[in-house]
Amino acid sequence: MRLSVLLFAMVCACVVIGLAAPLPQDQEDVRGAFLTSRPKEKAASTETTAKPNRRRPRPSGGTSGGTTSKPPEKKPTNPSGPSGSNKPSETSKPVNTARLGLGMTLFTRDSNGLAVRVDPEHVFRKGDRVRVLLETNADGYLYIFNQTNEGPVIMIYPDKDLDEAGNYIKAHVPWEIPSSAADQERLRWLVFDENPGNERLFFVFTREPLDSVPIEDDLLAFCKNSTEACPWRPTKELWETIQKQMHEPLATDKNGRYGRAQTEPEQQASTRGLSLAKDDPEPSLIMMASSTSPMLVTALDLIHK
Repeated sequence: MRLSVLLFAMVCACVVIGLAAPLPQDQEDVRGAFLTSRPKEKAASTETTAKPNRRRPRPSGGTSGGTTSKPPEKKPTNPSGPSGSNKPSETSKPVNTARLGLGMTLFTRDSNGLAVRVDPEHVFRKGDRVRVLLETNADGYLYIFNQTNEGPVIMIYPDKDLDEAGNYIKAHVPWEIPSSAADQERLRWLVFDENPGNERLFFVFTREPLDSVPIEDDLLAFCKNSTEACPWRPTKELWETIQKQMHEPLATDKNGRYGRAQTEPEQQASTRGLSLAKDDPEPSLIMMASSTSPMLVTALDLIHK
């Protein structure tokens, strides 16, 4: 199966949670911990709410000029370690570092054109449409890779045509893949074509940017001479690190409240860059890392028959 490359280029998302409390032992603790870290009340919204800025925050005292794609400083907790090593650093871990995790909800379009919650294990057919809503409770950097039928792995986010090629996300500000706010209906969903198969989306969330992966100005420079898609492929070393991290244990909680339509607060928050509050709808699937690793990796498999 191949989802439309054009639709994949419309990625607009958000990922992951973390808490400093002891590792949850049951599903209720995982979900409770995720919701506890949400703001108690919804952030004040205005009609002039700006589109979220996905470029990394400027260091304090910086000038008002253009942004740079280089990190303001190197930190020992960088998930990729020294440039080219792609190995997480084991030194200088902060005390009470929050664990990373992920809140994810998969939506499909029903016969009335509404976005409704669907089980990720659902078997999809030709013409079905899906969209993913992601949420984090930690600020960091999101990378999304796609693999079709065990084929080549390509990075689909960050993207040269989205968010100035940035990938910085804020805690509990939900993010859609692709965006329901796209100008055209055909660009608001991932659409299954006539070719059956398996589509796997890898979500990589890190506390610091990965040294070996181009983002922001570096990605724009890499794609400078590309008029269409500009697929960046991870190095063998980096992909081995990501695969190893993916096998780290995750505490998970999955609820079965499928078939419910996407709510207005969810839609408004994702398209206007607003935080979700404790009383807003919960993600269908929540995953929390078992350690304070600076990287969390998980995958979403979409089955197409």
